[in-house]
Amino acid sequence: MANRRATIKRETGETKVLVTIDLDGTGTYDVQTGNGFLDHMLSQLSRHSLIDLSIKSERDASGWHHVAEDTGIVLGRAFHEAVGDGKGIRRMGHAIVPLDEALATVAVDISGRGFAEVNFAWTGDKAEDLPVEVLPHLLEAFANEAHVALHITVTGKNNHHLAEAAFKALAKALRMATEVDPRGGTGVPSTKGTISG
Repeated sequence: MANRRATIKRETGETKVLVTIDLDGTGTYDVQTGNGFLDHMLSQLSRHSLIDLSIKSERDASGWHHVAEDTGIVLGRAFHEAVGDGKGIRRMGHAIVPLDEALATVAVDISGRGFAEVNFAWTGDKAEDLPVEVLPHLLEAFANEAHVALHITVTGKNNHHLAEAAFKALAKALRMATEVDPRGGTGVPSTKGTISG
């Protein structure tokens, strides 16, 4: 396989985000968004996917919405670049992950077309110190920019558990989808011959 790494930087009037990704890593992470809970979620994504991640995000004073969404945008762009033409990958992945009373079901298709259906059974408006509304925005931005179809459903009672189960399940699904399929050869996993959209 070719080098499946990418570094993407994005600066706006609201945020500065720098992401480096290695799909063939060991789950090493350095995540600094300024929000401890968001760092925790993105670290789970790296650790359980075995995708190495370095994420540095800076925000303006307007809250966590912009930094979460823009981090999702840049992470998605880096993921898309690292996947490249997708030759030899499994393409689709799924996972069901429990965390105490919470249960997350995630399915992903590296299809070349961005789509997200994200459903959390939130029981309040925050997970630790992070407004829960920003997590679906991050995941939707990631799916759109990564050009993947993403379906997430999470049930439970504790918002921390709901979020963590979702990111762990996403990690497992991405690991499956990006792995090289030993039976698939070096072709693109599509009858169209492309997963570029």
